[in-house]
Amino acid sequence: MTPVTLSTQPPEVFGGLHLGLLGLTAMLSILVLWAARRARGSDALDRVLRASGWVLLGCSVLYSVWLLLPGNWHVADSLPLHYSDALRFVTAVALIWRVKWAVMVSYFWGLTLNPQAVITPHQTMLSTDPVQFTFYWGLHIAVWLAPLALVWGAGHRPDWRGFGLAYSAAFAWAMLVMPINAQLGTNYAFVNRPPDGASLVDFLGPWPVYLGWIGLMMAAVWAAMTWPWTRTRTRPRPRTRPARETDKDDAAPHQASSALTSR
Repeated sequence: MTPVTLSTQPPEVFGGLHLGLLGLTAMLSILVLWAARRARGSDALDRVLRASGWVLLGCSVLYSVWLLLPGNWHVADSLPLHYSDALRFVTAVALIWRVKWAVMVSYFWGLTLNPQAVITPHQTMLSTDPVQFTFYWGLHIAVWLAPLALVWGAGHRPDWRGFGLAYSAAFAWAMLVMPINAQLGTNYAFVNRPPDGASLVDFLGPWPVYLGWIGLMMAAVWAAMTWPWTRTRTRPRPRTRPARETDKDDAAPHQASSALTSR
């Protein structure tokens, strides 16, 4: 009888574990949208969002500190300079205080930049130690769910000013991180070279060409994410009474006044 051996191959992108995580994200998205819409305008929703923000902020701080510990420190990965690193703190601010700029960054970054790390993660993020696995996937999924609750639940509406703010913030973050990468030899935010491993950037050409394409694609996609919320609906014109009825109504007080005067 041939003995059965368990495979020691690490999980692959779009393998069973990864597809399970994507399925979990989809189910949580549906649940959050359903619950947030049902609770729209209630104090309960406000309390849940605020509490979620504090939990997210606490977990983000813990993860940042954990990465800086001597046993986990690596200059290429431990500094909080990726877009998703900044997004965690911005999303926490959006959930707790609902300030406009934070909600807009959470919406645009959280629903477009953040999913890249979920859809095409580095393979090591599927086979890392349990602590980093939990933090990585939990936080990435959380900042995807938060704007769903803020926009479709709490009623915050994206507009063109928010679009410009989020786009400017993304550009400013790239300009901040690029010289740091050049100095340290790192690639935070993937602005100095394409990311290691397979990703959507592979289809956009070499550096710096892919940066230009990403900028154009972001502008187009974010504009499409803004326009439906800013569309003005055509209101029906108010109905007016026929001229003859108006004349009669106007004449009635006139006649009554004449009658009183004649008395």
